[in-house]
Amino acid sequence: MTAYTLGEAGALALARIGRRAGALPQDTGRFTCSVDAEPAAAVLRQPVLPGSREAGTFEEAFFAAPATGETDRVLRAARRALDAARMLRRIERRGDRALTASERLVARLSAGTVRVLEELLALARLNRGRVYPSYDHLARVTGLGRATVARGLKLLEEIGFLVRQRRFMRLRAQGAGPRIAQTSNAYRLMLPDRLLQHLPRWLRPAPLPVDTEEHVAERAREQAVIRQTLSCRELALATLDGPLGRMLARLGAGIDAREAASRATYDDPSPGASLTMVRNSLPNYLTHRAAKTDIAGQ
Repeated sequence: MTAYTLGEAGALALARIGRRAGALPQDTGRFTCSVDAEPAAAVLRQPVLPGSREAGTFEEAFFAAPATGETDRVLRAARRALDAARMLRRIERRGDRALTASERLVARLSAGTVRVLEELLALARLNRGRVYPSYDHLARVTGLGRATVARGLKLLEEIGFLVRQRRFMRLRAQGAGPRIAQTSNAYRLMLPDRLLQHLPRWLRPAPLPVDTEEHVAERAREQAVIRQTLSCRELALATLDGPLGRMLARLGAGIDAREAASRATYDDPSPGASLTMVRNSLPNYLTHRAAKTDIAGQ
């Protein structure tokens, strides 16, 4: 009886599955486990995280170039929020009052998280808003651990400093193996509204003029009216992009084709359609004739 380790047994099972599927040549001799089989098995397992979009299909609509001085204002607001976080933690330790959900979220802000945000803002300023660094790059330039960077990005997203979009890319591989792989995320930076109450007045953005608010509301109403006139395919293309938008556009085209066919059947002057129209109009004719008879009798 031959004893195998767990890794050898897994490699043996993968090799048998590959030979049955035709991806590997048939081996009539005894299977020997080698070191090269383990990386090949690891390459087969490259999951793509949920919510990922293909790189190069949405970036033009996702990224936004920051205005002059906007990145500096966001960084100053983040540093003020860090001071507010220390104060909120002190209030919670003393038990002066219970923190709200928004205050508890701000109280989790740390210096490492602000350092990660500072690097993202620097990339946004240099690359006109196109920010898609990897975790390893952020860990290298900030001097923080990769896990600390991941926690900081998650907290920044929860507070509202950034919007994160996962991405995947297609691989030009030959033979058996994955055709897609996860790549770095895309980030869009902004100033969250929940921080305004913790900022001094000179750091708060000026309110919009009334005429500008009215213009924005009027434009939203016009866009809603325009969307109501679009077909299902056009609405899908105007709302989404990428693979999901194309898939919904194909579904919408099918719905539009069925609706066009049903309208053509209804408007078709065939004998069957004429008979249906006569059958539907006969009760109205009889009712109208009875009414005329009653009037004549009176």
